[in-house]
Amino acid sequence: MIYPATRVLVWAAALTSSTVQSPVSRKQFDVAAVKLTAVTDGHFMLRDPVGGNFTAEDVTLKMLIMRAYRVHSFQVSGGPDWIHTVRWDIRAKAEGEEGRMPSARFEEMLRALMEDRFQLKVNHETREMPVYTLQVAKNGPKLTLSTGGSRGVQMRPGTLTFTKSSTATLAAQLSLLTGRVVIDKAGLTGDYDFELRWAQEPGQGSPDAFGLPPVASDTPPVDANGPSIFTALQEQLGLRLESQKGPVEILVIDHVEKASEN
Repeated sequence: MIYPATRVLVWAAALTSSTVQSPVSRKQFDVAAVKLTAVTDGHFMLRDPVGGNFTAEDVTLKMLIMRAYRVHSFQVSGGPDWIHTVRWDIRAKAEGEEGRMPSARFEEMLRALMEDRFQLKVNHETREMPVYTLQVAKNGPKLTLSTGGSRGVQMRPGTLTFTKSSTATLAAQLSLLTGRVVIDKAGLTGDYDFELRWAQEPGQGSPDAFGLPPVASDTPPVDANGPSIFTALQEQLGLRLESQKGPVEILVIDHVEKASEN
């Protein structure tokens, strides 16, 4: 299934953007309405609040957990099946807010909302797991410095297009595709414009990576003659993924209940 590029961008930015802690922390939204999605078209919308207004449409609780705790799907353990199958619409308001809410404050308030409405209780564990490190390949990077424009990422089956983006943003996208934490160790600090094309394999970029249930895929057949994502990284970008073991934060769900609608 192809997810709209703008929504993928919002999701990727949520997992990679740096946080700015406000000196005034607001623990929870003043008003919040949580309802089951009446009709779903398979898409979703989840954006950080602007002017104190938070709107989420057609989202699963797992998606909200991933955003609030800044983790990938494979870092969430436990919980009933409905956390990634039942869809919700949420409208919430924080009074006295102007402009885009700092991520750290939004995440705190979203965690409080889930604790209140879904009775969510979690704990954190650190487990030794396979990870990848993103490094410069033997012959050096093949990246073009950005000359301006809007920062963004577009994802299509077998194609990632980056504008004004860092290798940290690339690492976050590769985490979604490989199902492992990808640590940026390329040592490149610039913003770049680049594209990555590869033969997408089954499971890469699957709905589960976004906290959604599996769906019938409309992904074009895999081009058997195309490069793997590992080969494409080296040939097209001059970067490589190295497999190793490392500590990975795991969010364990201890208790959760379906929210009562209001």
